[in-house]
Amino acid sequence: MQQNYCIIMAGGVGSRFWPFSKNERPKQFLDFFGTGRSLLQLTFDRFRHLVPAENILIVSNVIYKDLILEQLPEINADQVLLEPNRRNTAPCIAYAVNRIKSMTDKANIIVAPSDHLILKETDFLETIQVGLDFVEKNNSLLTLGIKPSRPETGYGYIQIDEGETNLRKVKTFTEKPNAELAQVFFETGEFYWNSGIFLWNLQTIDAAFNDLLPEVATKFKVGKDLYNTEKEQAFIDEMYPSCPNISIDYGIMEKATDVYVLCSDFGWTDLGTWGSLYEMSPKDEQENVTLKCKTVYYESNNNIVALPPEKLAVIQDLEGYIIAESDNVLLICKLENEQRIRQFVNDINIKFDGKYS
Repeated sequence: MQQNYCIIMAGGVGSRFWPFSKNERPKQFLDFFGTGRSLLQLTFDRFRHLVPAENILIVSNVIYKDLILEQLPEINADQVLLEPNRRNTAPCIAYAVNRIKSMTDKANIIVAPSDHLILKETDFLETIQVGLDFVEKNNSLLTLGIKPSRPETGYGYIQIDEGETNLRKVKTFTEKPNAELAQVFFETGEFYWNSGIFLWNLQTIDAAFNDLLPEVATKFKVGKDLYNTEKEQAFIDEMYPSCPNISIDYGIMEKATDVYVLCSDFGWTDLGTWGSLYEMSPKDEQENVTLKCKTVYYESNNNIVALPPEKLAVIQDLEGYIIAESDNVLLICKLENEQRIRQFVNDINIKFDGKYS
């Protein structure tokens, strides 16, 4: 029987979803669609079909501990791995891998962000099971690649090697391309979106850290006798801030030689921006999206409106806007300029001393 573990990364701040996503309650803890489940809860629910609840670890910032335990009463407090500060995905994953090593010497591991939306859940679970079977028998690193539906500039890409199956060797990883290059990637059929979902066995990822990121591996090895003890958190609090700020993609996946991609199509969306939320949400005849609230549109199209429940918005003569309200903040911004939202948040933090972030 497979011994499967899942690492859910839930420490981001989601600043591009401001004002819905704020420091005290980032997007992974929000219910965007009125389903009664946050993105984190939906992610946890999904992986419980393949991984025992006690083998699911949540890695997040220390300030979100209570929020995580409130939203996931099925787990114990020691399943929440607390980062004292943010150091990107490589240290986050290294921490969880070392915790798993302290509990077992053989495991298959899934690593996934907490803020993705999966529309075809049955297809997703079947794909993950194929991946688990592969990494159990092969000492290779595996990532899920998503068949592109458009020339997207907001995602990284994976170029696949030739082959007849959905399981292909990776040729190259490419960071977010410009529009012209994204169009080329889309047309060739050789490139898949990088989902940020990884699978590997414990020995393989441990060896990869030792070989490719020894500066990270060494730091976590120092505490090998402290994981799963009352001294673990103090060790992490002291050591973690000195870890390099580096992603797993850049630190390991792009440098490793034995990397495979499982070419997939299960209705995946990285809910990273208002634009991505707009793309996958139901629309009216004028291509407007309304979330939770009530709206009446006049001569308006291609907008996304997200206001508190029961609030009514009357929109006239607007095209391609984000209109979002949360607590005491109202954002009105052109959808095509959504990348400026981070700049807005930075400016507001300076002007109002962090009051509205």
